Amino acid sequence: MKFKQLDHITELVPGEFIVAKRTLRADEDYLRDHFPLFPVMPGVLMLEALFQAACWLIRVTDDYECSLLTLQEAKNVKFADFVEPGQTLEIKVEILKNEADRVSLKGVGMKGDVTAVSARLVVAKSSLSTTRPDLIDLDRFVAKNPRTLIDQLMAKA
Repeated sequence: MKFKQLDHITELVPGEFIVAKRTLRADEDYLRDHFPLFPVMPGVLMLEALFQAACWLIRVTDDYECSLLTLQEAKNVKFADFVEPGQTLEIKVEILKNEADRVSLKGVGMKGDVTAVSARLVVAKSSLSTTRPDLIDLDRFVAKNPRTLIDQLMAKA
């Protein structure tokens, strides 16, 4: 994943919520263009941070059962403040409803006590082998990698 939007996970309660942090560094490549005289984290990357936190929560909740998690809907997205280099976005995502093939969540990114981004997300859950049984080994491989990554994210807490 090229744009990892979480530095570390500080709290995770399977089936309920996740709290993670993301500190914007001044040397991030895209800041040269967004915006040269007023560098700020693009709104789409703030939303991506919410989605990535949601994915970790779903993976752990479902014991890495699904190899594919895709953003199906982003509703009521509100960008309320900028995140500048050196500032930390604290992300909290909560599960509202967990069904067999989708999860509804609400997420918020806070900068101190100020909301920077908030949204309701619907994430679709699936596996490659559902439609292609010959890809079951790939499903297992895809599920193995996140288990290593989450250990690294949790260790930084």
